[in-house]
Order: sequence, then C-alpha cells, then structure tokens
Amino acid sequence: MLVLGDSLSAEYGLSQGTGWVTLLASRLKSQSLNATVINASISGDTSSGGKTRLWSLIEKYHPSIVIIELGGNDGLRGLSLAATESNFRSMISIAQKNKAKVLLIGMRLPPNYGHTYTEKFAGLYARLAQETGSALAPFLLEGIADNLQLFQPDRIHPIAAAHPRMLDNVWPHLRSLLK
Repeated sequence: MLVLGDSLSAEYGLSQGTGWVTLLASRLKSQSLNATVINASISGDTSSGGKTRLWSLIEKYHPSIVIIELGGNDGLRGLSLAATESNFRSMISIAQKNKAKVLLIGMRLPPNYGHTYTEKFAGLYARLAQETGSALAPFLLEGIADNLQLFQPDRIHPIAAAHPRMLDNVWPHLRSLLK
C-alpha cells in the first residue's frame, strides 16, 4: 500500500509515528491484515509533484493499493483546476495500469478562495472517483476542520490528537479495497 500525500500525511509538525499513516499501519497489524504501508508523502507536494514521482514509486514498491492524498497545496496556491485534474487523472491511470486499486482522499479549501473555486475544487475528487472507478474518502479533515483547537498554530496542519479521526475518515473507504 502506497500513500502519496502532502504534509497532512507526512507528519508535518508532529512527533514521528503519530500521524494518520503510521496509525493506519498499526491498525492493519492489529486487525491481522497483512499489508505493508509505504508513506511516500512530502510536505508541500502538489498533484504535479505526485504525478512526477508516482511512476518510480510504483516500479520500486509494486503496490496493490495507491492512496492519493494530494491537491490541498494546489488549491491553497490557487493553481488551475484543469491542471490539477489532469495530474490526478494521470496518477490514477498510472496506478490502475499497474493493477493497483486507487483511493482518493478529498480535500476542501477555506471559503476565502471564493465560492466558485472552492466548490469546483471540492467536487473534483468525487467526479474523478466516479469517472475512474476509484474509491473516495470524501474529506480527510471531516469533523476536524471547524475546530481550531485541533490545529497547529499555522491553522493548516492538525495536531497529533486529530490524526486518529483523520484515519477514521479514511478507514471505511480503504477497508473496502482490502477485500
């Protein structure tokens, strides 16, 4: 299982081993599910960076599941939604051509980016999942985003106490791929 993500998956600002990806590996082990989790997340990564790195990661690890937790930095930078969508389509295609199941992890943006951009950004994940047959965890920060106490001082990165909830937001959608 390969996690291709940004700072939300790379344990930015956290003690090592407290992020949701590490918690995922522990949960898999505790449930006797034989899966190795490779965390290939990089703080600051965009969909373009993920697309660039994915092929070599697949060649190296041969994952049966690719979890894509990217796009937040694209949105925060106001990058073209068409370019972000194209990058996601490429990543999904690369994974599926290599016989990996794909789980997209959705993200939302703060309202100050404008209603039209934020709505189109949020809808991108569901549309791509439906069109490509990928699984979708609709919003990584569900139940967290509105509680500033669950964020580091930058108000972007959740504290360690929020990461179990992040895993719970991903787990049911990932669990269905483990069958």
